[in-house]
Amino acid sequence: MTVHPKQIAIATLTIARVNREHPQTYNSLMGSQRFASIDIFRGAAIVWMTLFHFSFDLNHFGYLRQNFYTDPFWTLQRILIVSLFLLAAGMGQAVAMHQSPRQSRFYKRWLQIAACALAVTLGSYWMYPKSFISFGVLHGIALMLLIVRFSASWGRWLWLLGGCAIAISFIATYIHLYWPSVDFLNDRSFNWLGLVSRKPVAEDYVPLFPWLGVMWWGVAGGQYLLANRRTWLEASPHAWTSPLAWLGRNSLAWYMLHQPVLIGLFMVLAALL
Repeated sequence: MTVHPKQIAIATLTIARVNREHPQTYNSLMGSQRFASIDIFRGAAIVWMTLFHFSFDLNHFGYLRQNFYTDPFWTLQRILIVSLFLLAAGMGQAVAMHQSPRQSRFYKRWLQIAACALAVTLGSYWMYPKSFISFGVLHGIALMLLIVRFSASWGRWLWLLGGCAIAISFIATYIHLYWPSVDFLNDRSFNWLGLVSRKPVAEDYVPLFPWLGVMWWGVAGGQYLLANRRTWLEASPHAWTSPLAWLGRNSLAWYMLHQPVLIGLFMVLAALL
């Protein structure tokens, strides 16, 4: 059966209207009680990430001349993009725990993320054997989700713990200065902690510290919104934000597919030129 683009547009507008007039019905249509605002937030991060990776690929194939590893214009963008993802993951976890504390559903999703993290490691080793990703954003999210799953009940303490987790990574730099014996923390077998004095050579690096603090803040923020500003979470998507909500609901699949597609297109373009 062929689906006409007009039918897709009508369906998108219909879902937006249902969520605007009947939020509970929208949640039912989505298969679970999702909040469109969190999906839109995550979807915006996906768009930003895709544009960033498109620019990175332009540079990799020689169409740009930028330093993505030291130029603050690019490094700051990376920090902000990862922060948005982890905040969204934390808020999503707060909502999931509030609505359905079932362990089976959590571990099913966790296994998907862990499997994708392994695939990223293998794929990056093929592309960049000297700087492959051993602990990137998906590896970090997989580990952090386990931690926040069992610490979500700590409530307001998560704000303080999040700040401490962020501060620890900066304190580690000074610890290395005064205790050279801790240099082993820079080795690959320990650098996933983030307590390093020099950033490892890797295409992506999202260690436990400081990023666990960002996800803890996401959980705490999600719990606050559920308790005090639930209407913000239940805000209805408009026609122009519905694509962002769709991206947010399918963020893992998009994350895994967009780079192979972009790289494949650039390889075809390079062959043609």
